[in-house]
Amino acid sequence: MIKKHDFIEIDYTAVIKEGNIVFDTTEEKVAKKENIFGKNVKYKPAVICVGEHQVPEGLDESFIGKNNEEYQVTLHPEKAFGKKDPKLLHLMSQTSFRKQNINPYPGLQMNIDGMMGTVRTVTPGRIIVDFNHPLAGKEIIYKVKILRKVEGEKEKLDSLLEFYVKDFKSEIKNKEAIIVAKIPLELHEIIKKKILSLINSIEKITIQKE
Repeated sequence: MIKKHDFIEIDYTAVIKEGNIVFDTTEEKVAKKENIFGKNVKYKPAVICVGEHQVPEGLDESFIGKNNEEYQVTLHPEKAFGKKDPKLLHLMSQTSFRKQNINPYPGLQMNIDGMMGTVRTVTPGRIIVDFNHPLAGKEIIYKVKILRKVEGEKEKLDSLLEFYVKDFKSEIKNKEAIIVAKIPLELHEIIKKKILSLINSIEKITIQKE
């Protein structure tokens, strides 16, 4: 039976309830069928640590008490990608876009001061940009297959690292995790603390540059 801080391997397909629109999946055949296939996406089961906010809250909670099984769960916005917050609708001037040589149009997604926003309306002189998550306010259906509980320490370590860095090498020797990767210094302590708290057999962590 699955409990908090267990590592599990899952396949899932995520659907916007309104319109029955598939927007994410770990399965290549589903992606192709729903016309969301990405050539640069690696379709494979995901390994996650339960209760570590690696997936939407409602999905995270749904794992507790389950075994290797297949099921479906519907998440209300507050347990999925959040409710729509009117305070995250910002009015911006055309000038700010011109300075960046950007021609704004409804639906344009862009990074402004480190935040992702979507242009909602464009009128002479002003633009409304929505900084809510694109799926905020939506009910989401997750179709889930829990494939197995992950027991291998190296597999657990790699699954945690994948949430922080794309390319890395890792090994575990005498209770020491040795990680070779380009990781910003400000993330070192965060990563070390996370690994030590979730993988009991690891007592020391060394992070080396590539």
